[in-house]
Amino acid sequence: MRIKSEKDFFAGLMFMVAGIAFAWGATNYTIGDAARMGPGYFPLILGILLALVGLFVTFEALVVETEDGEKVGKFAWKPLFFIIFSNVVFGICIGGIPKLGIPALGLIVGIYALTFIASLAGEEHKNREVIVLATVLAIISYVAFIYLLKLQFPVWPSFLTR
Repeated sequence: MRIKSEKDFFAGLMFMVAGIAFAWGATNYTIGDAARMGPGYFPLILGILLALVGLFVTFEALVVETEDGEKVGKFAWKPLFFIIFSNVVFGICIGGIPKLGIPALGLIVGIYALTFIASLAGEEHKNREVIVLATVLAIISYVAFIYLLKLQFPVWPSFLTR
């Protein structure tokens, strides 16, 4: 069978791999049933559904004819690097790295760092827009996670709150 849409084919494979990984990972937790769901129930069902979507997209890529075959373009390394790096920096800001002596910088600093680094992934970078976006995200995150959900993680740098 010939691949008629490369983009859909590889997207479907990616969905299937991610779905299978989530479903498999969920088996390490208590699954339960629909009436008494355990912590692994939702990730298992979600993983299965994602794998099924991937199977459908992959099948469609093999059956439905496209004009140009929808070839996969060149790999976008710059956006990939900055998006992954921004998430790593955010994680470090939230938890710090105690073994290296890096203190937790908190949610607010983490959101600003995440937003600024991720904005470098795009074609254009406007500091004013990034500052506004980071501020809005910081306010919404504070209200949602700290005020409403009452989650317990650092909001400000640990050296400021002692």
